[in-house]
Amino acid sequence: MTYVIHGATGAQGAPVVAALAAAGRTVTALTRNPDAVVPGAQHVVAAGYSSAADLTDAYRGAEGIFVHLPVAPEEDRQTYAHNILTAVREARPDRVVFSTSGFPIDPAIGGAAATLAAGLADSGVSHAVIAPELYLENLLMPHVIGSVRERGVLPYPIRADFPVSWASHLDIADAAVALLDRTDVTGVVSVGQYPAITGPDLAEAFGTRLARDVAFDQITAEEFRTSIAPLIGESAAADIAGAYRAMSSMPGRSIAPETSAQKLLGVTPRTTSQWLADIGL
Repeated sequence: MTYVIHGATGAQGAPVVAALAAAGRTVTALTRNPDAVVPGAQHVVAAGYSSAADLTDAYRGAEGIFVHLPVAPEEDRQTYAHNILTAVREARPDRVVFSTSGFPIDPAIGGAAATLAAGLADSGVSHAVIAPELYLENLLMPHVIGSVRERGVLPYPIRADFPVSWASHLDIADAAVALLDRTDVTGVVSVGQYPAITGPDLAEAFGTRLARDVAFDQITAEEFRTSIAPLIGESAAADIAGAYRAMSSMPGRSIAPETSAQKLLGVTPRTTSQWLADIGL
């Protein structure tokens, strides 16, 4: 039996591979490159989201699957979600853990993450959904961390009074490994800091870590789009900027304590200061 990890060389998948390897589990890494070297994985398989047949072969006989949808145009993400569901229904792995990556799963809102979450609920396969809000790793994008280091300013497209239950990819890995074992926990598990914190709280943690004054600066969604488009492409950047525009009318993005990893799994996400120390910033 093995655990199949999507995006095993990427930001979310690699920490899951490492955590499973540390626990002595057999890991199959899914990548786009069959020659990739994935520390901690016993097997490396080239299987893309665009092929339901390849995913079915990869999932068959698996004890657990960790999956998340890549940042891509929404049309492609919908295709990937349907291919994953086809493979899950055909291969019938023992357990599936899906990270929403912060995308909504409310059917009324729609989107690929909602499609995948609903499909897993209807599949009859044991599953859980990890629901983070925003990733601390977003703050490591060049235009963000560069500004912190060069100007002492943390720019991000949320209001200064907008509370967020931030989580790191390391926190997602902790929750994923726990959920691959904890088949008694199903449905949505919220992962993030609680109570939620604001932009100035983030800036203070960076300032303490870097031993300098750091101020928070609310930028526009359009400024954010322009900054991330060279990294992820124009279409995906436009989708993400649209999500931040929508946030401007929200009171915040806090997890619900009753569905939190803290309550359901006994897993407490890192504080911003702990995360900064863990990544060696």
